[in-house]
Amino acid sequence: MTSRPSKLICIGLNYREHAEEANLPIPDRPIAFAKWTSSIIGNGDTIRLPAFSQQIDFEAELAVIIGRAAVDVDPESALDHVQGYACFNDVSARDVQAAENQWSRSKSFDTFGPLGPMTSAAKIPDPQNLGIRCLINGELMQDGNTADMVFSVAEIVSFLSQGTTLQPGDVIATGTPAGIGLTREPPRFLQTGDVVSIEIDGIATLSNPVA
Repeated sequence: MTSRPSKLICIGLNYREHAEEANLPIPDRPIAFAKWTSSIIGNGDTIRLPAFSQQIDFEAELAVIIGRAAVDVDPESALDHVQGYACFNDVSARDVQAAENQWSRSKSFDTFGPLGPMTSAAKIPDPQNLGIRCLINGELMQDGNTADMVFSVAEIVSFLSQGTTLQPGDVIATGTPAGIGLTREPPRFLQTGDVVSIEIDGIATLSNPVA
């Protein structure tokens, strides 16, 4: 990629069923963390598995791309600042995440941020009623709907804009539905040769091979 957003902000535990499968309480305010923008790759690019981790997980997410600077906006006007939406895969090294008791580094390794392609916000009048799925080699892993979000896109944009200017091009990943590899029985982590596809209704599919 020739350019990267100034910020890539992720929201954790933002789907009720995902919080339940993780046996964690539903948050009373958005849980925000940073993901390094150097992790971003595009549709068709390869997710590289680092040798030091054996538990690389997938997370299908709706990404929000800011189109107009937003600071201290209210939820009622927050969507006016959104340029578009895209599929995002919040690839995560679960063993590193557990060992270091943090989220950002374990989710920010090179190639851990597949993103795109963007669909105009004008084509997505209601981001809170979109089917969202993750498939590995054509097998359905996650099958949710953005209606299950704890905090809506508008609420998230408003929350993050309080005291921090969201710049045009900034990306917000809004959380993942249930079905991640860590909580499956048995766990299902990414392996060399896999192809991971993220599908969101009305938005182009994001597919990435794993090596």
